[in-house]
Amino acid sequence: MTNRFRQLLLVILLPVLSFPALAQFSLEDVMSYPFATELVAGKATDAMAWVENKRGIRNIYFAKGPDGPSVQLTSYGKDDGQEISSLTFFMNDQWLLYVRGSAPNRNGEIANPDSNPEGAEQIIWLISTESGDAIRVANGYSPTVHPTENTILFSSPAGIFQININEYGIPESDSERLLFRARGSNGGQAWSPDGKEVLFTSSRGDHSFVGIFSAEKGEIRWMAPSVGRDMIPVWSPDGKQVAFVRYKGLKRDELVNITGGESFSIFVADAVTGAAKEVWKSPSDDGGFAQSYPAAPLQWTKANRLLFYSEHEGWMHIYSMNPDGSGLTDVTPGACEAEDSGISADGSTLYFSSNCGDIDRRHLYSVAVKGGTPKALTKGEGSEMTPVPLASGRGLAMQYMGYNFDKTVGFLASGASTVKQISSAAPSAFPAKSLVKPEQVIYKSPDGVEIHAQLFMPATHKKGEKHPAIIFMHGGPIRQMLLTFHYSSYYSNAYAFNQYLASQGYVVMSVNYRDGIGYGKDFRRVENQGPRGAEEYQDIVAGGKYLQGRVEVEPAKIGLWGGSYGGYLTAMGLARNPELFKAGVDLHGVHDWAFRAREFGPPGGWWGITEELMDKAFESSPVSDLSKWTAPVLLVHGDDDRNVLFQQTTDLAETLREKGVNVDLLIFPDEVHGFLRYDSWFRTFEAAKVYFDKYLK
Repeated sequence: MTNRFRQLLLVILLPVLSFPALAQFSLEDVMSYPFATELVAGKATDAMAWVENKRGIRNIYFAKGPDGPSVQLTSYGKDDGQEISSLTFFMNDQWLLYVRGSAPNRNGEIANPDSNPEGAEQIIWLISTESGDAIRVANGYSPTVHPTENTILFSSPAGIFQININEYGIPESDSERLLFRARGSNGGQAWSPDGKEVLFTSSRGDHSFVGIFSAEKGEIRWMAPSVGRDMIPVWSPDGKQVAFVRYKGLKRDELVNITGGESFSIFVADAVTGAAKEVWKSPSDDGGFAQSYPAAPLQWTKANRLLFYSEHEGWMHIYSMNPDGSGLTDVTPGACEAEDSGISADGSTLYFSSNCGDIDRRHLYSVAVKGGTPKALTKGEGSEMTPVPLASGRGLAMQYMGYNFDKTVGFLASGASTVKQISSAAPSAFPAKSLVKPEQVIYKSPDGVEIHAQLFMPATHKKGEKHPAIIFMHGGPIRQMLLTFHYSSYYSNAYAFNQYLASQGYVVMSVNYRDGIGYGKDFRRVENQGPRGAEEYQDIVAGGKYLQGRVEVEPAKIGLWGGSYGGYLTAMGLARNPELFKAGVDLHGVHDWAFRAREFGPPGGWWGITEELMDKAFESSPVSDLSKWTAPVLLVHGDDDRNVLFQQTTDLAETLREKGVNVDLLIFPDEVHGFLRYDSWFRTFEAAKVYFDKYLK
């Protein structure tokens, strides 16, 4: 922390030093739980590997099986923001492939959030699961292992490459080569079951093709090329066919709109001739979200069934059918969403996470791939997800979290109901016993839409006391906050901060406004959201009035905080309803939809904002009318943001200052949208808490 920033904190703190200390734990304590990601299981053994983020220090952990013990393989020691991803077991599970470093931004720059003078790279590594010895493979990403040989495919900005690895895990000299040359952006590569050919997608803007490259024949075969956008290809178990998803092509001046939908079809093609047949077509514009949100939206199982995600019946479900399109079955029925999924080694059983029967949490289920009644595997007050079946069939590796512990790795044995923790235990400083259990709140917006929220009451609350209150809004907007810690590190941090604010005497309410996931397609796809009328903002106003009606809340002291889309809604609240919202902390928010549509690629800013919609988009933005904005605001932004232009904050800050509004800034040079460093999150929350204390207490 710089001396200048410490002085700012002291200046803000001075007016509130007379208030009694309500903290039962520190901010550092509640952010200390190791956050687990990237869980994978061995191909030949019951080995497991994952990544743990401990206060910004990311390392790979490994266990030979569910009986443990787990060991730390890598020894990275800095909060440098370098992500670890794409864990893949290799060479009879004796080695692990992984990628360290982020994807490039629009200028081809790898994220370097700690401003390392040497810069940053995105590198593929191999590490021995026995010795922990690590060997650099190549610069690139998306490593893919050959089914029988010690050969790896990987992507780089220059194309798809192949490299051979010797028995000692060392890349063979001069073996790295560009696999083929083809127009467009090529990726999504997958070896055929016999390892002789490579399936890939070639994206060409308004259209895309699915291709197969044969090294033996030195040729590329295209699968039923058309004017559509073909993607997500998968091999059949015998390698004789491929299935893929087709969207219609983009017409002239047609813009991408992530809040809308589009029709899609599933095709099955002969891998030799390329002739393809449409085996299923969505009845309406049901595509887009369900084919981009899940990790594996289309799969061809060993039991010769096609599995795919779709929202055509109102909820994101998984469907199963024969390769010719017959026998279509919804294997995850109900008024609820199916999210993560995994398939047993023999291809007969599907495991998935869902909010069935517990809409603000996640639990695991199993069902036969051919269909049947799903069986609940977990239940209770926690959330469980990311089912990863072990090779032996002994059970599932999985990830889970509770209201008082963060995302961790566990093992659920076949037939068991109790999860065994595999990853690191909570540090002694973590205040598990002091965290409050959030209460599920459901209230109605003025138009009658039911809104779910999580309410955090101060543990020190006494009857008759009134507290300042804070509303938190997630980003996306395609997200859902839970009654537990979150499975995303971004929102896990947000949940921890909400708990900390509650410990400091605030009533905190986390609002799942319309546009978000978890409550069905219609809830997520309201017509007039964001740049088309900001319809979801009424959910925030209704939430503020709900808080004002609670006897525990001081009605004149309600603040707002959120990031990205939550930052947008924070700014909306301060601009539109100053009588209700008295202070805000806005992290990398969109403040001008028209500006985004014109300056953030592709044209239309991903929200399909046409020239005809520009006036409406501007009117739906906080900057359209700042005449009533008087409340103080803390604006937080990293200047390597790849999701929201940094100038969105520049423009709002300078405009508000010209109006005489109290604007404070916390700027992180080289940091990205989702803050890769623990230090960035900690400083943000430290400043936000001080800010709310100054203006709400």
